[in-house]
Amino acid sequence: MSGIPDLPETFDDLPDKRRFWPGAAGSEEEGLGMLRLLTPAVVAQAARNEIQTGERVCLNWDMENLSPPGFGRKPFEHRVKWVAEGVAFDDEYHFNPQQSSQWDGLRHHNAPAPTPENKERRVFYGGTTAEEIQDESCSRIGIGFWAKKGIAGRGVLIDYVSYAAKKGISVNALSRQMISLDEVLEIARECNIEFQRGDIFFLRVGLPGTWEGMSTEQRVTYSQQATPQHAGIEQSERVLRFLWDNHFAAVASDAVSFEVYPALNPEFDLHHHLLAGWGVPIGEMFDLEELAATCQRLGRWTFFISSSPLNCSRGVSSPPNCMAIF
Repeated sequence: MSGIPDLPETFDDLPDKRRFWPGAAGSEEEGLGMLRLLTPAVVAQAARNEIQTGERVCLNWDMENLSPPGFGRKPFEHRVKWVAEGVAFDDEYHFNPQQSSQWDGLRHHNAPAPTPENKERRVFYGGTTAEEIQDESCSRIGIGFWAKKGIAGRGVLIDYVSYAAKKGISVNALSRQMISLDEVLEIARECNIEFQRGDIFFLRVGLPGTWEGMSTEQRVTYSQQATPQHAGIEQSERVLRFLWDNHFAAVASDAVSFEVYPALNPEFDLHHHLLAGWGVPIGEMFDLEELAATCQRLGRWTFFISSSPLNCSRGVSSPPNCMAIF
């Protein structure tokens, strides 16, 4: 059992496959979304089982790497300034969390929720409206709920990049390359991975390698596209069933969008289902290079994860400030 009494065990048990909103509006339960799976017992068990050697790997991509960023986002700026001339420096950071490693919070993406009266209606998780999010006095489903407890538990890596290399498959993380669920399951079998409820699911698609192989001109061209292309996991009912039935607390990738973008199967757009529908955080552009190398060296693809989102009550997204401990 999941340990969460109101959580349907299987995808088939969901009364509404598109949304599961058990928490009262504005409550901590609603604000945590699926992170409420990370109970003290789940976190303690993960720590006991996964922390063995004490090796640590941080999963935060250099904040200046994705320059210029796509979607017209503000590029990263860092300034070092005297706060007391000749005595002490301060620094100033100006950035959009979405231009590097980040957690998509529940305020980031809405989903269609048509009614007979309003067929164009769209809402965020819990039925939260855009007007509530723009209200400076409202912190409903803000990332501040996550900051109070942090994100900690058992991480699991599906290393598609290494799998593709063995299969002779070329990988371009800035193309519409789809990673199939069958490939994910094959990698899990090869690595003897057994998913557990409350796992934090990581998928390595290879954005750092793709980005490092691009010229300055190619990077600028990417950033100026109205609709850039991103590799990622497939959109399908099978994937939704896989994600729900395993009860992941969060998912993350080194890809820009986690799922293939633009969606090859819009009916099963994962941002709609995971963020707006089920309250599952989506991590994007995590740096998984050293993590993959460490997993390969140790022959294990599970580890303890610790992540501390920014403590901003109305926040939409946050740098992950994430560490894997082996």
